[in-house]
Amino acid sequence: MTTLALENEPLAAQIRVTDEKLIVDLVDGRSLIIPLSWYPRLRHASYEERQNWQLLGDGYAIEWVDLDEHIGVEGLLAGRQSGESDQSFERWLVTRDTSLQFERANNSNTVDG
Repeated sequence: MTTLALENEPLAAQIRVTDEKLIVDLVDGRSLIIPLSWYPRLRHASYEERQNWQLLGDGYAIEWVDLDEHIGVEGLLAGRQSGESDQSFERWLVTRDTSLQFERANNSNTVDG
């Protein structure tokens, strides 16, 4: 006799991000609390950037478009930290700092009239 095992994929229902933690409430009632130190892009993000997230699909992953960060719920449950290399993160940080400086310069040159 063949038995079909249906896999229940863990799905996120709600996200909260503090200065130190990522808190993910799952649809099955569990909550995950993950240190931001596991995800350098989130750790270096502004409050506004951390709050600008969206769930992908039915909640299988979380995306922060401004940060180009995507975190899967299964990875969180497995205890996987960011797999980004130090070199990649450093390049992102330099690009980010340059972009922020450019944005600030443009905003300071804007004249209301």
